[in-house]
Amino acid sequence: MTLDETGSLEIVETATLAPTPTEDRLPRRFADFETLGDALDYAAQGVRGLNFHDARGKLVQAYAFADLRRDALEQARRLIAAGIRPQDRIALIAETGPEFAALFFGVIYAGAWPVPLPLPTSFGGAQSYIDQLRVQLESCDPALLIYPPEIGAMCAESARLTNVSATDWAEFAQRPAPAAALPQADTNDIAYLQYSSGSTRFPHGVAITHHALLNNLAAHSHGMELVDSDRCVSWLPWYHDMGLVGCFLSPVANQVSTDYLKTEDFARRPLAWLDLISRNAGTTLSYSPTFGYDICARRMSSQTKASERFDLSRWRVAGNGADMIRPDVMQRFVDAFADAGFHATAFLPSYGLAEATLAVSIMPPGEGIVVELVEETQLSGGTARADRPQRYRAVVNCGKPVRDMAVEIREEDGTPLPEKAIGKVWCKGPSVMVGYFRDQEATDACMADGWLDTGDMGYMSDGYIYIVGRAKDMIIVNGKNHWPQDIEWAVEQLPGFKQGDIAAFSITTPGGEETPAVLVQCRTSDEQERLRLRDEIRERVRSVTGMNCVVELVPPRTLPRTSSGKLSRAKARNLYLNGEIKPYAVAA
Repeated sequence: MTLDETGSLEIVETATLAPTPTEDRLPRRFADFETLGDALDYAAQGVRGLNFHDARGKLVQAYAFADLRRDALEQARRLIAAGIRPQDRIALIAETGPEFAALFFGVIYAGAWPVPLPLPTSFGGAQSYIDQLRVQLESCDPALLIYPPEIGAMCAESARLTNVSATDWAEFAQRPAPAAALPQADTNDIAYLQYSSGSTRFPHGVAITHHALLNNLAAHSHGMELVDSDRCVSWLPWYHDMGLVGCFLSPVANQVSTDYLKTEDFARRPLAWLDLISRNAGTTLSYSPTFGYDICARRMSSQTKASERFDLSRWRVAGNGADMIRPDVMQRFVDAFADAGFHATAFLPSYGLAEATLAVSIMPPGEGIVVELVEETQLSGGTARADRPQRYRAVVNCGKPVRDMAVEIREEDGTPLPEKAIGKVWCKGPSVMVGYFRDQEATDACMADGWLDTGDMGYMSDGYIYIVGRAKDMIIVNGKNHWPQDIEWAVEQLPGFKQGDIAAFSITTPGGEETPAVLVQCRTSDEQERLRLRDEIRERVRSVTGMNCVVELVPPRTLPRTSSGKLSRAKARNLYLNGEIKPYAVAA
């Protein structure tokens, strides 16, 4: 019922909102286009599209690719009328919704470069977000910042501090869009700039060409063995490469209908993700970092049967990437949802990074999680000792290099290493970035002869890639290498702790010695219990690694995360050393 013009109630029949179809008569093309604009032009000839849902998974807008193209062309004309020229950067706050989607492609059609930037997170506060946005705006030097009205005050302040013209997208949509000739993009032109989720103090805008993007999206679709009956569900943020490239641009370039939850809605009600997969007949594809699977497994009550609420039997590609893959977490997910039809073979581990556009390797579908047990002395580059027991870490297979991508494992000096030897992971292919925007020094530091130093450590085994950690996270004590993940995992095995509660990194003691510091989020207010926990954690780390460590108990929600939700060890270390993380006082 609604009010008519006289103020009286009248009954209005409303049509049921229907999502865009899963299947289409339009022949599928696997991202074989010259430019991203060409990809949308083609997808708009069909009936598939993007579907946006509220926090409870109710469909609020079905947005066919044809509608997206119409709105994007209108936005392109607005941008040109505003004086935007080819190669100008347009900073866009990447809210998951039709407004950002139309603006992103509008910038593409106008020949400019969209720069997706993050939304504020639930930690850090307004000033922290203003500072982060300010630094990224200084880096990309945009002609315009466009943002959601809901966070206008923070965005406007960042723009003021950087002297950047800014507007919210509701106001921008009211501007005239006069007819204008659109520039013709070349396949080797820059398509967009991507900032990694941790780009705060020293941001690096990754410059990706149309050719690089479409090559990677084609490799992605072939790697997943995409079929006409596939449909995708995603809650991943559009300011992170896996969300932007894998779950927004890939559905356009490969013509896949996709259903979205906003990231903040997933954070509040994670099981809504699985509800959406269950409810939308035909959903077969969905990606998440390990922590997403972990949260869902923990939210399931042991007294509740998953089959009473979910149907995950059609989910054939449960992608996993963006952080270290934890086999124990993935097993918990299988245990929690097997009776809802989830198959462990649906897990699809992958490895990638923004500097390679997205995917470097993908597990062949159907092979699931495969691990190798690696002795810790191999991980640390040492030799096994007879006077102490051997300890092993399960390292997850991250698949085979995607189509057109070459991978090498190298020594620090660049010498290629043989099978099973752990070293730096390098990759080369058409989808590797052009470089960092206006930062030749940083580009030269990680690229040589077309090869990219990923900064990750790993090894090859029978053509598959195994990632063991980030080189910069390694803790070196007395000349021996230790991985922070091993310390964090050891503490997580104690009752009451979970992934994300612990951050391990190296510090220098007053005596000048390197030692690991372990920050642990603690939920108890009892001082005696804190003392017991601290001693238990210290002993646990010593028993697993043989090292003494500094243990600091900190309040819940203290440890910083990147904009994609991953623990940021580097930021935790800086905050701790600067005195900005305040540990609980615990008696000696």
